[in-house]
Amino acid sequence: MKKAVWFLLGCLIVFVTPILGRCPPADLTGDCYVNLEDVAELAAQWLTGSGIPDGMVYIPGGTFQMGDSFNEGLPDEIPVHTVTLSPFYMDRYEVTNEQYCKFLQSALIQGTIYISSENRICGTGNNQPYCDTSESRAGSSIYFGFDGRIMKFITLPKSGRSMANDPVVWVSWYGAAAYCNWQSQQEGRQLCYNLSTWVCDFSKDGYRLPTEAEWEYAAKGGQEVIRFPWGYTISHSQANYYSHSQFSYDVSTTRGFHPAWNDGIQPYTSPIGSFPASGYGLYDMAGNVSEWCNDWYSSDYYSSSQQISPTGPTTGDFRVLCGGSWGNYANLCRVSSRVSNYPYSRSDHYGFRLVLDH
Repeated sequence: MKKAVWFLLGCLIVFVTPILGRCPPADLTGDCYVNLEDVAELAAQWLTGSGIPDGMVYIPGGTFQMGDSFNEGLPDEIPVHTVTLSPFYMDRYEVTNEQYCKFLQSALIQGTIYISSENRICGTGNNQPYCDTSESRAGSSIYFGFDGRIMKFITLPKSGRSMANDPVVWVSWYGAAAYCNWQSQQEGRQLCYNLSTWVCDFSKDGYRLPTEAEWEYAAKGGQEVIRFPWGYTISHSQANYYSHSQFSYDVSTTRGFHPAWNDGIQPYTSPIGSFPASGYGLYDMAGNVSEWCNDWYSSDYYSSSQQISPTGPTTGDFRVLCGGSWGNYANLCRVSSRVSNYPYSRSDHYGFRLVLDH
């Protein structure tokens, strides 16, 4: 066994040096550092024959302080409390228009969605709205129409550039959960969501939306007290958001919408990966689009008692969103910021990413 451990360590040391400014190849956890967590992940993959799922990063389990440690947010961000989580995987990027179009095309063939009279995509078994097409919302990049000889979902360009790699918007919590099930289906995994009751079965091995605790833990990137995924201040060099001098921690030299993506046609989203990765190697954990979480929202859910893998209230009216968007001020881009809306709500500020249990 000792020989095996030394062999693993040797493999990591050989590939520890960054190549052309990129993270070391031995960085299996996605945090751009090679340490014992990478050794543990390599050992797990070596023993089980498994690897990190495509497009995801490994988030090591651990204990952190959840909530607003700076006491500068809304009352629903306190009290700061201790949360312990098991390891999990998270999408490196937000789900894109191109990816969501593939889901819609597959769902159309399977007969699990239909186009409403308002040109809105809804689930056939539940009639819940999943997303809006460009025919129902001017800001949607998803078009449904003839592509050659067949009816197909395609991504429309905006201002002369492709929107295929921009995060999908005008998608509801229901539409995000349905996408999770479809992704699970593609890989032969168990489905986490019952699309009639919308209850998430955490015992299944499929894809799901992150819990609010998982989202904040991943956004903090292993840092105990931090305001943004990369540190204590924010600027347009780090994220796509609406800059304003109202907040002392907003140190951007440009104000208003991000100048690189403000083309006069909303939404002013940016392609995934347009800014440096943070923490565990995740992109756009602040700005671009606010991300749906699995949890029901409650203004008084936080308590001072320690929690282990919390999944939020069992019922509610609203679902949680985290991370802030291209049109939000810096205060909503803080890692502890939490907002909410009805699960059927769609907006050009809303998107999502997936997680998978380790």
